[in-house]
Amino acid sequence: MTYASTGQRSAEHRVSPIFLALAAALIASGWALAAAWGNMRVGVFLFVVSGWMVSLCLHEYAHARTALAGGDITVGTKGYLTLNPLKYGHVVLSFVLPVIFVIMGGIGLPGGAVYIERDRISGRLKHSLISAAGPLVNVAFGVVTLVLVSQGWFDDPDVPAVIGDQAYLVSPLPAALAFLAYLQVTAAILNLLPVPGLDGYGIVEPWLSHKARRAVAPYAPYGMLLLFALVWQSQVGQWLFDLTVRIFDLFGADPRYISLGHDLFTFWK
Repeated sequence: MTYASTGQRSAEHRVSPIFLALAAALIASGWALAAAWGNMRVGVFLFVVSGWMVSLCLHEYAHARTALAGGDITVGTKGYLTLNPLKYGHVVLSFVLPVIFVIMGGIGLPGGAVYIERDRISGRLKHSLISAAGPLVNVAFGVVTLVLVSQGWFDDPDVPAVIGDQAYLVSPLPAALAFLAYLQVTAAILNLLPVPGLDGYGIVEPWLSHKARRAVAPYAPYGMLLLFALVWQSQVGQWLFDLTVRIFDLFGADPRYISLGHDLFTFWK
């Protein structure tokens, strides 16, 4: 019985081969871009998508891990601690839609699909921390990628980015990193907004009255889609871009890399 229980707990924490494959795709596509091997624009696409998927897995893992620390011991049996995207409660909301948002509008907006048994957790602060854990992963991911871009470690003048007949003075890997950084920064900003259905609302929800929570609950499934529509089709999108540019400037990263990274990413255009 003891050995079986130990083995089960080990399996609950074992990193999924799917996540390892995503991480391998990120590293391999990054190497290919640095070495100018293969189709550059397809390489940027693979690098950004795999990097985005890795961050989404870590985003959901952070929610689950914080919930485990808060008292929800069921997250392990649900497979949330394995970093396997197929184990999350709603693959479409957590992974398919965010990738579609990136492809359609270049917007980083992770969805939430880790089902936490909140009745197992006591204390409003714990509930807020569980919701905050995911966006904080995007913050950390954004900081790392911004530092990599600003330091210019991967900018090789012998490997210029090329779109059509136009060659640029920037290498494809820094441009891809800048676009990935942009996705992480926008994801952190948007997901921290107190919009029903997003983590920002999850942070403040425990502090609202029961009546207020009941009134907002019916609108939660539409919050992410409404926010995407506003960012994509209104002035909100420009405000978001301007704020992101200021953050790039704060880190000393050239915001012009964002546009180049996006142009390389959309290889089908």
